[in-house]
Order: sequence, then C-alpha cells, then structure tokens
Amino acid sequence: MCALLSVQLFAPFGAVHAASELPRFIDAIDPAEIFPGADRLGSPAGDPMVAPAYSRGEQLGFVFLNSDFVNSTGYSGKPIHQLVAMSMQGVIQKVLLVEHHEPIVLIGIPESRIVAVLEDYEGLDVGKLVRGSLEHDVDIVTGATVTVMVMDDTILLSAIKVARRYELSGLRPERKPVGPVASVNLDVDQIDDWIGLLSEGSVARLKIDLAQINRAFAESGEPLAAEFPEEGEPGEVFIELYAAVVSIPSIGRSLLGENEYRNLTNKLQPGEQAILLAGDGRYSFKGSGYVRGGIFDRFEIVQGDTTIRFHDSYHKRLRSVAAAGAPKFKEVSLFRTPAELNFDAAGPWKVELLVGRNIGPTEKTFLSFDLDYRPPDKYLKFTDVEAADEPETIAGGMATGPEPIWKKMWSLKIPEIVVLGLALAVLTVVFFFQGWLVKRPVYVDRIRVGFLIFTLFGIGWYFNAQLSVVNILFMFNALVSGFDWGYFLMEPLIFILWGSVAAALLFWGRGPYCGWLCPFGALQELINRIAKVLRVKQFVVPWAIHERVWTIKYLIFLLLFGFSLYSLEWAERLAEVEPFKTAIILKFVRDWPYLLFALAVLIPGIFIERFYCRYLCPLGAALAIPGRIRMFAWLKRYKECGSPCQRCANECMVQAIHPEGNINVNECLYCLHCQVVYSDQHACPVLVQKRLKRERREALYKKPDGLGDFAL
Repeated sequence: MCALLSVQLFAPFGAVHAASELPRFIDAIDPAEIFPGADRLGSPAGDPMVAPAYSRGEQLGFVFLNSDFVNSTGYSGKPIHQLVAMSMQGVIQKVLLVEHHEPIVLIGIPESRIVAVLEDYEGLDVGKLVRGSLEHDVDIVTGATVTVMVMDDTILLSAIKVARRYELSGLRPERKPVGPVASVNLDVDQIDDWIGLLSEGSVARLKIDLAQINRAFAESGEPLAAEFPEEGEPGEVFIELYAAVVSIPSIGRSLLGENEYRNLTNKLQPGEQAILLAGDGRYSFKGSGYVRGGIFDRFEIVQGDTTIRFHDSYHKRLRSVAAAGAPKFKEVSLFRTPAELNFDAAGPWKVELLVGRNIGPTEKTFLSFDLDYRPPDKYLKFTDVEAADEPETIAGGMATGPEPIWKKMWSLKIPEIVVLGLALAVLTVVFFFQGWLVKRPVYVDRIRVGFLIFTLFGIGWYFNAQLSVVNILFMFNALVSGFDWGYFLMEPLIFILWGSVAAALLFWGRGPYCGWLCPFGALQELINRIAKVLRVKQFVVPWAIHERVWTIKYLIFLLLFGFSLYSLEWAERLAEVEPFKTAIILKFVRDWPYLLFALAVLIPGIFIERFYCRYLCPLGAALAIPGRIRMFAWLKRYKECGSPCQRCANECMVQAIHPEGNINVNECLYCLHCQVVYSDQHACPVLVQKRLKRERREALYKKPDGLGDFAL
C-alpha cells in the first residue's frame, strides 16, 4: 500500500473540458451500475454538470465525471474519464472507469487490477478526508504508476469540489477569513536556549510513557491489542517527541546553530518551509519504512485541509539540537515542506503520530496521537485582508494549483535518474573511445556483459524503463492532435532514454539502444550466452533467407503505424506483438496467452542470436528508419573486407555485415565485435598477413649470434 495522498502529486488542474461528457456516459449505463440502489438518474445540470441519483423519488446523491471538474489528462495525453457516485452524506458509493487511452492499461495491465483499485474508494467519507480524520491509501499498480496517480488525484479532487458545492459531509466552500492574517516577521531575530524555547512554545512536546500507551490500546476497542502490551516499567518513556518550525529565523538559528541554519536557508526554495522533529524513547517516529519505500509513514503534518507525509528526498538527518541546554536525542530530523503545498509557517499545525501494535502474524492495529503546534506571536506580524476564494486543498496535500504532475514524478525519481544518467555517460565514453577499447578484447567483453546485466535488471526489471513502439505512435499522434511536453515528461526515465536515442541516432544509428539499452534485447542476448556456455548448437540463417526475413519487422511497424492513423487504441492493442510488457514491465506475471507468446519469441533466441531483434521487433524497425541520417561512420573497414575476407560477416551476431563487406547500419547492434577483430593482429586476416610480412622482414635484419650485420 502507498499513501498516495501523502506522496503529494500534482497535475495541471487549472483547465477542464468546456463541453461536459457526462450525458454521454450516463446515457450508456444502468443507474444502479454507477449508484447502488438507484433506479433513475436525473438530467445533468450545473457548471460543471452533475446528475442527481434517485430511488423511488428520493434523492440518494450525485453522479459526476471527474474530468468535468479537474484536468484528468494521463500519460496518453488524453483524459481518463471516471464516473463518481457520492451520497448526500458525502460518502463515495462507486467509481467507474468509463473511458481512457492509457497504453499500459490497454495492453499491459489486467483490467481487474485497475478495477480492484477503484473498489477501495467505496465508502470513503470525503468530509473526514478533508478534515484529516481519515487516511486514504491506494495501491500503486506496478507499471501504471502515473495512470493510477492521476486517477486517484482526480477522483478525490472532483469529489471534494462537489461536496463543497452542495455542502455535503459538513464541508463548505472555502474562503479566506476576513481580518488580521499572520505571517512570519523576518525582522525579529534573537537566540534563545532550550528552556526558553520550550516555555514560550517555540518548541512543542509530546510525551507518552509505557503505562499511557498500554492503556490507550486497551481502551481502543481492539481486544487483541491489550494482549500484547509493551513490557517494562510503567513510567519508562515510550516516545518523547519535540517539534518546531525552524524556517522562522529566531527559532531556526536557536535550534540549528548558525552554520546549519545558513545551509537550510540556502537550500530552501521559494514557498518551502522547514520543520524540526526530535525524538527519544523506545519508539522511533521515523521507523524504517522510509528506507524501503522512501516515505515516512509513522507521522504526518496536518494544517487545515492539507496533510503532508514526507518523502526521504525532503529529509535531512541531524546529529543534535544546537540550542544551549538541549538534551541528547536518539533522533533529530529536518524536513522541508514541498512548495506546492503552501504550508504556512505562521499558522497552527499538528503532528499526527501513528503507533502500530501487532495483533497477529500479519495484522496490526493503529492509534494516532497529536502534537499541536502554534508559533509564538512575538515572531509573527498581522495584517488585515479581505475575503478571497481559497484554492482547493485536501488532507492529502493535493491542490488545484498549476504545479504539473510531471515535476513531482521527476522529484520522486531523482535516484533512478542519477543512476541512468551515469549509465548513459559510461556508454557514451565507451562509444567515443571505442578505438582504444577494442584493442583490449577482454575489457570489451566484460563491459558488455556487465552493461547488459545492468540493462536487464536495472533499467528493465527495476526501473521498468522499457521503450516501446507505442511511444512512437503516441508521439506522432500528439504531433497531429496537439503537442504538449508535459505528457512526455511524466515518465522521466522513458523521457531520458528517448533523448539518448535521439542523440545516438545522429552519431551511431539505432545500435546503442537496441544493442545496449533495450532490456528485452539484453534478456535475449544473455539467454543466448548461457546457451553457448552450455554448448547448445547455434544455427546460422542462410544469407538469402536472412536478408528477406528481416523485412518482416518493417512491415509490422508500417502496419501498426497505419492502424494508429485510424485508431490509436487499436494500434496499442496490436502492439502486443512486442512482448516487452509481459517479459519486462510485468516480469512474466500475466495471463497464459501472453506468456506463451513471450516464450515463443525467446526460445528461438537460444539457437539464433537476437532472433526477435532481427526479424520481428517493430521498435527496432522504427529506429532504423531515422537512423540512416547518422552523421558519422565510426565502424572501420578494410578494402579486403568481404573480398576475400568474410570473418567479421561470419561472426556478426545478427548478420548485419553483407557478404561484400559492408555493414548494414539498419541492422547493426553496435556490439563492437567486428571492431575488436578489425584491431586484432592475430584474428583479422588482413592484419595477420601484415604482421607475418613484418615479422619476416624483421627476421632478415636480425643479427645471428656471432655474426655481423647482414649486408644487402
């Protein structure tokens, strides 16, 4: 489970569709299908439109379309339409995914997995969510992260808009208060000690001992919780937690010290604030979950409708609190609040601490404890403002501001971006300095095998960054229907890989991606290498057949491209000719027909190296076409290559070298083997002859023992 409300995802929610699609969708379904118990849906009305749901004349609630209220554009660049039913009490009754064009859902993810995610919204009280008394979790479906994030964001934000409009579940349209509004007074700058900070409220404290925590679980209503009490002396500290806003200058300088406070102010971006948490006792407020998932799941910051659960990229561990007289803590952490959440350093907020207790081998029950915080007035200034509309925010921290979701995706994937960037840098060095490297065959082989392993396990199975011909079809469709960089930026690793492919096409053709960076290609080659180690007989396709069969992949690509002009959805479905989703994205966890197809194209690769790449891959064909515009010829040849020498042609793993000696850049995977042979004086027949002539010539000039120099 991932607390998506706390991951803080933001889509460009400013604009919505002018013409409502709601009538089209509700006319096509039975009322009870979208609103359980309803026998009739009223005529859609309002701006944006909603449709009342009735049962025997009594109104049960409302049905609305998420995309009418917020921008629901997904990875495909088209809206994800979802019908949402909500009762008069502000409780979501049902969510239906009625139309989308997301490639991974259409052709990679079983529909049942997406439907299972939507079932989690049934019974969700929107008012409790906004007020922070309810935590919402959503399952992130592997391989469809962006799609599920957009679905979750838009369901909740549209439901809150409807609840506020009709004042359901105690919600009201939000407006800024009239009167004095507090802000941080940057002119106040003083240093105080620990006791002074505590006494004036600059540092807030929550202390729970073992007796209190055991009593709380005993009174929680969960009988099994009382059977597993914390053992120890009743007065022993379970947790002692301290909190403060350290982006307020006086508090920050006092608690952090001058140097650390200066580092903080240099790092804080506009709109960001900083919170210090320090803890002692048996229970850790940080826990260890953030190490695995990157999210601190034992506490959250709540301010109004906004809830913040921090990602590890917004965290810094400190060794101690710098204030004079401060005790030594087991944990001291500094957290930055994301700018897009508009956390108000001058306003009140609280830390909600979540404490879990095992009640079975795989079950836990949870209690939450609040640590309230309000900055002292002496650090604030107050100004009068007039009432104004408040931007929508909810307990998950999502807002209708302009911050696009792709920026958050890049922020969340910084480690993966760095690793991929380093890998691309290494590969670039290999290609630019190939002349030096190919003279060292052992290095070439080890680097290649190591990189293929990284590509398969890192780029493929861990990052899920497998390019597809669907990306190309989508790009062309976007150019025709309306280009927006935001759609392409939502998958940062895919975007970076496509950028590297574009650059590589100018220098080396399609070989760098197909031969080094394609996870499915790496899987084929590694399987074939294992087969060779096991002495599995290899088959060489006769050249007359090979040069005709390789055209199949071009025909497949043209067929898919033609279908995309008629229907992108159909083209995406037909793109299952690529087994990438089955083998790489879903790691072979898929229905048996897809598994059989993936195995059917992998098994021939045991006997014919890179079988799928050679003859069937539409992505390879699509890359080969623009690859002909490459500006440089890096692969060297001798005039004797092909006539009479055929060694490189016979040893090329994909038979990309014509019998006459020319390298077909459209088929070359840039494995560099031909260049290793080209530089090897003991392997290349041309160099072997030159070496033998040189050795004979040197022998003629050599001094025999006891004799003088030969005279010619």
